[in-house]
Amino acid sequence: MKKTKHEKPPRRVTMTDVARLAGCSQATVSFVLNNATGVTISAETRGKVIEAARTLGYGASSLIHRPVLGNLGSGTIGFLCDQLATTPESVNAIEGARQACWDEGATILVAQTMGNPEREEKAVEAMLRSGIEGLIYMTIFTRQVAPPSFLENLQIPVVLLNCYAPESRFPSVIPDEAAGGFAATETLIRLGHRRIATIVGEPFMQAAQDRLKGYRKALAKAGIAYDADLVGEGNWSPTSGFEATQRFLALKDRPTAFFCQNDKMASGCYNALRDAGLRIPQDVSVIGYDDDELCRHLRPQLSTLILPHRAMGAWAISELGKRRTSGKDSYPLTKMDCNLIERDSLAVISQ
Repeated sequence: MKKTKHEKPPRRVTMTDVARLAGCSQATVSFVLNNATGVTISAETRGKVIEAARTLGYGASSLIHRPVLGNLGSGTIGFLCDQLATTPESVNAIEGARQACWDEGATILVAQTMGNPEREEKAVEAMLRSGIEGLIYMTIFTRQVAPPSFLENLQIPVVLLNCYAPESRFPSVIPDEAAGGFAATETLIRLGHRRIATIVGEPFMQAAQDRLKGYRKALAKAGIAYDADLVGEGNWSPTSGFEATQRFLALKDRPTAFFCQNDKMASGCYNALRDAGLRIPQDVSVIGYDDDELCRHLRPQLSTLILPHRAMGAWAISELGKRRTSGKDSYPLTKMDCNLIERDSLAVISQ
């Protein structure tokens, strides 16, 4: 149809449009879409940029259109997880895998097994009958596992997500929890804090152990003596965060900052601080971990570290595309950064 003189041709979508929708700079969009090396960009920001580019139809991105499935083709991927409903991490990992498959037309079949070996084998048998070309094996808690023996004999590639096996028999990816604990603590140190309390999760869990290792490493690097009185044991719940914070506030020399090793404990910490008449961040700084949805609903909004499960899911899909067989070689363990998301709960310590 002939255009009238009043009609304008449709405007071409630009990187500026993508940046505006993603809530970041044009430079960040360029780095993400061109897969620039040597630039550290959080998994959350990367995901926002890619999703914004898709929404707007910006088609110049090699990240969006590259064939991440490699020689797997455009078939079906199996995703085996012990738990789906406990936390959002498994859903985020599945979503990351789905996004990586987006342009390939691949389908992901998901099964929850509750860690039952018999159910795991039956689930994989059903997936194989459906023609899966690769399998992702995930645990909800980061840990070393003894993968089911039947995985060794599969004629399709297998990747471990959020867990790893002895002797690195399969490609594996986990969050770098020690680096995350270090980053959280170092951030508070850079703001001038020296009395930094930490509330850890259940100590038998590797995530709690590694986050505490990172905390201690950051203190040591800054020349700050480790003080056991500033380490409180929690159980990942708001109540445990509340009670641990009350104990810290009873100290003669109370902390000026809190590193809560998950966001739910941080929410309990918030309540205890308010009950004590302390303001966040004017009197006390607080940092959490996980980037739970509640971070954006606390007042002030909670600074936290993001668990990279979405990026880990995308990595797993990419890794599946590299191999036809699994379990025959030794693979290095891949660790992904838990990047800081700075919101309104941090401030330079007042002198």
